Amino acid sequence: MKSMRYLGLIALLALSSTLDAQVKTLTLGPIVAQPGETRSAMIDVPAAADAGTQIPVTLIHGAKPGPVLALIAGNHGYEYPSILALQQLRARIKPSDLTGTLILVHVANMPSFLGRTVYYSPIDRKNLNRVYPGRKDGTVSERIAYAITTDVIDRSDVVFDLHGGDGNESLRPYVYQPVTGRAQLDGAARDLALAFGIDHIVLDRERPSDPGASIYCSTTAVTRGKPALTIESGYLGSTDVESTERIVRGVLSTMRHLGMLEGTPERVEQPIYIDPYEVLTSPATGLLYPKVDRGQTVAKGTVLAVVTDFFGKTLAEIRAPYAGIVLYVVATPPITQGEPVAMVGTLK
Repeated sequence: MKSMRYLGLIALLALSSTLDAQVKTLTLGPIVAQPGETRSAMIDVPAAADAGTQIPVTLIHGAKPGPVLALIAGNHGYEYPSILALQQLRARIKPSDLTGTLILVHVANMPSFLGRTVYYSPIDRKNLNRVYPGRKDGTVSERIAYAITTDVIDRSDVVFDLHGGDGNESLRPYVYQPVTGRAQLDGAARDLALAFGIDHIVLDRERPSDPGASIYCSTTAVTRGKPALTIESGYLGSTDVESTERIVRGVLSTMRHLGMLEGTPERVEQPIYIDPYEVLTSPATGLLYPKVDRGQTVAKGTVLAVVTDFFGKTLAEIRAPYAGIVLYVVATPPITQGEPVAMVGTLK
């Protein structure tokens, strides 16, 4: 059964070129791994227009040929559960038990992680998850995106971009499932989302289709014909065990779905689909007062948050555009015009 699931996915998506590479030595940046080996190293992002950085990566090259799954954590450096989850997965997964290869990008955005910054790099003030597929000669965020695109995404069959509530976001767990209109690709993404095990699934219909301007990490994979998900687990930059373990369980379940590990995936039996959704942004700079909680259901017109100036005068009320569920709400006071305040989605 395991091999049939795997071969079905590969036949569906015509990804045999990566499979062929599984029977021999695999090289990723400075990492060289034989079948049955785990190797880790730093991928260098050299200095150019600004400072360089490094990306810590692990390659777990299974003893048996199979799909290549890339797990990318830390595109936003203040989102910690996925970073902790990948350390746990590195310790738990033995290459002798693995069919295929697992690529772990432990911290994509090292400047943001070490600088403890929300959304933006402290070096170039860019949001890494808005500059994919990156540029070899760009700023540091663009060079990181380029390295991940060429060294990781281009060598993978399936990609998971792992996120959570940033240091300012109170977020309930959910999965973005891309909907492209390409039946085979969409079907593969749907099955992966169900296998991951988070019951709230956002149907994401509005992502770019140009591989040269993909913007987002997971969309970079999708525009190259590879199924990909964005996972959200964690809130307010926390390191809670539940949010971390949710990612670990989801990855192991989808690896079973892909035939990479023995066992049965823990599929969602009653998924809650969310479509459409909207991210509400602030019309002003000042102090933010959230009026709802993550996971709360709201009616159309519900006040989600209030923005005041620095003396307490109300500048704006942000209201729900329709009835639905609050997937996240910014829950710390600082707010800048144009920045996200909350995300609301309609329950299908």
